[in-house]
Amino acid sequence: MKRRFNFWIFALAAVLVLTGCQKKTSIKGVSLDVVFAESPLTDNLITEVTYTWKTGKDFEKFSRDYHVFVHFWHNDNLILQDDHAPAPPTSSWEPDKTYTITRRIFIPKFIDEFNPQFKGEETLRFSVGLVNPFDRSGDPPREVLIQKLKVVPPPIGTPEIIYESGWYDLEIDQNAPLKQWRWTAKEAKCIIDNPRRDAVLVIKGAANIADVKDQKIIFKINDLTVDEFIPGESLFEKTYRIQKEMLGDKDEFILSIGANPSFIPADIRPASKDARELGLQVSFIYFR
Repeated sequence: MKRRFNFWIFALAAVLVLTGCQKKTSIKGVSLDVVFAESPLTDNLITEVTYTWKTGKDFEKFSRDYHVFVHFWHNDNLILQDDHAPAPPTSSWEPDKTYTITRRIFIPKFIDEFNPQFKGEETLRFSVGLVNPFDRSGDPPREVLIQKLKVVPPPIGTPEIIYESGWYDLEIDQNAPLKQWRWTAKEAKCIIDNPRRDAVLVIKGAANIADVKDQKIIFKINDLTVDEFIPGESLFEKTYRIQKEMLGDKDEFILSIGANPSFIPADIRPASKDARELGLQVSFIYFR
């Protein structure tokens, strides 16, 4: 079941109404259709989003390549971005054409179900627009879609992930590629509820390939190896279809993440005082 939002831009300074919100736009002859593959939306969810841009006959060609910014705000917190460069680039867009991009996003866990003020759902402010990332003239980003999204907790029975051992504290940097992550030690373990069914495992992270050459990453469920690889690039996102037989017959199973070799920043960077034994950065683990 899909959830669909439409935003039509017909003329300069057109006034549009979307779920009680009004927005003026300076983009002519363009429409944007956004489709989420899941309904209802929940937190702690991986889902696909399809962005479909359509140009009308009155479309005036762009003179530059814009990037698309996609922001999900919860109150004053930017919990998710899906900024991207459209393909083909906007400078090559032609009148009366359709340009579609499908991307996968992860909505992180942000709902506090134990908050006495929680009423069963939360609201995100979802905005999409165009921006020139290299502009220094002060030309502001142009917001072309504003929508309120209702988000509910995951369904009952969604496996809980407990970061048991080998994990350092959560770190957040909105200017970093991963935005947020936990460092592992040489080996880190999670305890996860056994759903007793086939499931999808996704692990997104980064390896320090600049300082640690040929570091092998190993993922195991209980004592069975799911994958081992040497990252060719720093950032990685791995998806696995896990058969229920691999999870065993206990109520919980152990997911192990190993990095060989590990490293100590203070040993390889003279200016560093970080004496932690580090493996890799893990942005999120998804099991559902």
